[in-house]
Amino acid sequence: MKRQMKLTSREQEQPVSAHQETQQQSAREFANVEDMLRHDALHTPVPPAIAHRLQESIAQLPPASRSWWRKFLGS
Repeated sequence: MKRQMKLTSREQEQPVSAHQETQQQSAREFANVEDMLRHDALHTPVPPAIAHRLQESIAQLPPASRSWWRKFLGS
């Protein structure tokens, strides 16, 4: 005859708590869309080819013109 082992309360709680932790990590609530996009940008790696193309595009942009008050004050 096979012996059946009963799970103790500690053994029963561990899988549940591990499952709850993964749910807590994946479920997030954001105050607005900007917060969600910032979070996504921090946690999503940019592929190297795209990062290189972006740097090239930025280098081709003309420098920003100075504002009228900086021209006036000479800064």
